[in-house]
Amino acid sequence: MSSPLQNIDELKRQLDVLRPLHGEALKNLEDWYDVELTYTSNAIEGNTLTRSETAIVIEKGITVRGKPLKDHEEAVDHFEALKFVRNLVADPRPINEADVRDIHRLVVARTQNGEAGQYSKYERRISGSLLVLPSPEKIAPLMSAFGTWLSEAKPTPENAVKAHIDLVTIHPFSDGNGRTARLLMNLLLMRGGYPPIIIHPEDRPDYIDYLERAQLTGDISVFQSFIYERLLHSLRKYLDFLA
Repeated sequence: MSSPLQNIDELKRQLDVLRPLHGEALKNLEDWYDVELTYTSNAIEGNTLTRSETAIVIEKGITVRGKPLKDHEEAVDHFEALKFVRNLVADPRPINEADVRDIHRLVVARTQNGEAGQYSKYERRISGSLLVLPSPEKIAPLMSAFGTWLSEAKPTPENAVKAHIDLVTIHPFSDGNGRTARLLMNLLLMRGGYPPIIIHPEDRPDYIDYLERAQLTGDISVFQSFIYERLLHSLRKYLDFLA
C-alpha cells in the first residue's frame, strides 16, 4: 500500500505536468484559496466571520453588520499577510527569521500594532494545554537557531510540518502564533511547488490535539499524517480545477 508521501509525490508529478500554471483558471483558484485560507485560519482562532462574510470584507472592503470590528481587522490582516507570503514564494532568497517576524507583523497589524513582529516579553501559556513554553529570555536565541535552520531547509512537506511545530512550540509572540505558523508552513509548501493546505474549523479539535501530542512527546507522526491528508486534498482540488 502506498504511503501518504508516495501519494503526495504522485499527485505532485501530475500537477508538474500542467506547469507552467497560468491564466484565468489559476487566478480564480488562487482567489478562492485566499478567501478560504483567511476564513479557516482565523476561524480556528475564534473569529466569527463566515466564509462569505470573509470574502465580502477582503474583496469588497465592506463591514458586516453585527460582527466585531476585531474580526474584520483580523480578516484584512491575514489577507495582507497571505499576499506577502505569495511574494516570498516568488523570491529566490532563503527564508529567514526576519521574514517570520514580518509575517507576524502583518497578521496582527491592526489588532495588536504595538506587538506586531515583536517577541513577547512575558510568560505565555496555551489555554487548556500542559505544554510549558520557553521563558521570554530564551525566545531570541531559539528564534535565531530556528531562522538558521529555516534558511537552509528545503521546501518539502516534511520541513513544512517541522516549521509549523517548531514555531508554535517556541511560541515567540504574545498572540498570532498559530496563524503565523500556518502561513509559514504554506510558504514552504508553495515554494516547493505544492498548493497551500487548508485546516477547516471543524478539524480544530484534532488539529490542536495532534499538535499538542507532538509538542509534549516529540512524536510528530500523527500530526504529520494529519497535515499530509490535507495536502493530498489540496493537490486533488488543484488537479480537478485545472483539468
